[in-house]
Amino acid sequence: MRKAPTLASALLSRSLASASPASAATVRSRLLQVALYGSSSAGGPHASWRWFSPLLDSLRGDSSRAAYLGLAGVVSAAAAATAVSQEVYAKEPPPPELVPKDVVLYQYEACPFCNKVKAFLDYYDIPYKVVEVNPLSKKEIKWSEYKKVPILMVDGEQLVDSSDIIDKMGEKILKGKRTTVDSEDDEEKKWRRWVDNHLVHVLSPNIYRNVSEALESFDYITSNGNFSYTEKISVKYAGAAAMYFVSKNLKKKYNITDERQALYDAAETWVSALNGREFLGGSKPNLADLAVFGVLRPIRYLRSGKDMVEHTRIGEWYSRMESAVGDSSRMKA
Repeated sequence: MRKAPTLASALLSRSLASASPASAATVRSRLLQVALYGSSSAGGPHASWRWFSPLLDSLRGDSSRAAYLGLAGVVSAAAAATAVSQEVYAKEPPPPELVPKDVVLYQYEACPFCNKVKAFLDYYDIPYKVVEVNPLSKKEIKWSEYKKVPILMVDGEQLVDSSDIIDKMGEKILKGKRTTVDSEDDEEKKWRRWVDNHLVHVLSPNIYRNVSEALESFDYITSNGNFSYTEKISVKYAGAAAMYFVSKNLKKKYNITDERQALYDAAETWVSALNGREFLGGSKPNLADLAVFGVLRPIRYLRSGKDMVEHTRIGEWYSRMESAVGDSSRMKA
């Protein structure tokens, strides 16, 4: 393991050798940024609706007819239960007149903050286009004074910072629709702050916990990010090696002793907050549900996310959220 820092340094140096000292420092800083705030996903699909569709073979005789009628009753009851379930977990699109005409998200595919915004847009069925930003050059957002992602352009208006984006989008599309009492609103705000101030900081030490998990994460980051072929190779191996060591510093910064246990504790804390409800918002997700789901979605099918679901109670809530958020409203390029 003593040779690992040297290897990481060498790989990074080679990939940045042609750059000036100033630009090389900038690139290093940006590589670190995407590594810290770009957790990753192995790409598990959204959970599908569970349709009850039994196959009835030919039935003969009175006893079979009775059995058929009994089974028909079960099918009817199951169909009714399914209909109720679909109503509870349906998307909540706003009235057509409130839907923005042109929405463009500038993002890193694996960024948890970007995924928060996408969870909101997907749940409310707001069509949006995506521009994948190269985290090294950031040429896609050179037009903007704000140099971080996400950036959301809404009918020509620039919105920045994931929580502010969601607040302002909510004001635009949920006019008169939200009827929460003050205590419910306070609870929602509390847990949205918890996502930004605690949950996201637990992710990086987990996805870069060891060399194999760091490589798993960077494999997704480079496969889905906006990188040239050369950048993909250098960023994957140099970045994974570097972030393996950076994650150890993150543990100290956020007072994390056991990163996996910290992830499990966070998941259990969230489930306890539900207090038996299907969602924090009750029968439907609220903005806190969407925030937690959004930041966890990139890691769900990585080793860390699979461990989290296996060792905590969060799996059922997460599956309900997958059903509620449904398919992405992202527009194909």
